Amino acid sequence: MNSLTNMWCWFGDACQFQEECNLPSKKSKELCKNPQGVVCSNRGICHCGSCMCDNEDNKGLVTGRFCECDDSECLDEDTGEVCGGHGQCYCGNCYCVAGWHGDKCEFQCDISPWESKRRCTSPDGKICSNRGTCVCGECNCYDVDPSGDWGDIHGETCECDERNCHATYDRYTDDFCSGHGQCNCGRCDCREGWAGKKCEHPLSCSLSLESSVKKCRGTSNLPCFGRGQCQCGQCTCHPPGDSRVHGKNCECDDRQCEDISGEVCGGHGYCSCGRCICEEGWFGKLCQFARSCDMSDAQSKELCETSDGVVCSGKGSCHCGQCICSPQDWWVSGEYCECDDRDCDKHDGLICTGNGLCNCGNCECWDGWTGNACEIWVGAEY
Repeated sequence: MNSLTNMWCWFGDACQFQEECNLPSKKSKELCKNPQGVVCSNRGICHCGSCMCDNEDNKGLVTGRFCECDDSECLDEDTGEVCGGHGQCYCGNCYCVAGWHGDKCEFQCDISPWESKRRCTSPDGKICSNRGTCVCGECNCYDVDPSGDWGDIHGETCECDERNCHATYDRYTDDFCSGHGQCNCGRCDCREGWAGKKCEHPLSCSLSLESSVKKCRGTSNLPCFGRGQCQCGQCTCHPPGDSRVHGKNCECDDRQCEDISGEVCGGHGYCSCGRCICEEGWFGKLCQFARSCDMSDAQSKELCETSDGVVCSGKGSCHCGQCICSPQDWWVSGEYCECDDRDCDKHDGLICTGNGLCNCGNCECWDGWTGNACEIWVGAEY
């Protein structure tokens, strides 16, 4: 009898929602926030830590854990069919069956899939050089910068990547090849008097290119820690005028002491060469944890539990009602250690290019930066 009673305590298309909820409303709301911090992406209501997505006309077009997917984007405007009847919709994007293409699978291809693949194969054997998608035998190269002034991928099989002509520091300008050469299909042809893959080294320098780079690296794999321009063994830190990036090799980045709102060391410490020195009674990378608090272990544990009753998603420990994620697994983050920062985009081998913070798998860029990996400088020219 009890099992029958429990059976009716759930509802929803897949019986995924529990009628009775023991979660505090604040905790429930937090579990419903998408990576941008919006509850159910403003397309549903939050119930016991789960999103109930809007369902107009019972079509079920709004889906996803946080109602982040709008499958109405897949509907053919004329027929109302999903992906024109020639594909399937996943989170607002159409995936067409063989022989059809287009945003809504509205165009039919007149060549075989094998011929299409052959035409799109680049000299290195990759489809569109892994920088685009193959549509009916033609490569649609990825648009890495919609503004059109930072870098371009082009060529019949997307084999040319102009981003390769940008030195690390050149992200701050529109110049290719350090302003001392011309970019041809992703390779720099240097003007007289300049050398290096990015034409970054003046031949008038008494140091060789290798010696100059080595002097600028210090303890990093990148010249000037990827935060400045190396010329003749000397680093000029960027962006210009930002005193938070400093040091002989630009090794100090005091932006690392700030949270996404710009607060330094949580207001409980000071920054020293990119690391927080916490006041007495506080600890953590951003001095965000108090060493003691007025709550019982049971109260603390309750605040650290996810909707399924697991403390800190099994990836951390609970202290004063806050999750401290495992320091051994640097990529684990989030209020409940539920996030994987390895999902954040990289550029030049740096997460968020060192120009933003990884927030639950998405890059939150500092002022002056944009792009999936915060790799595009849109601030003032210098």
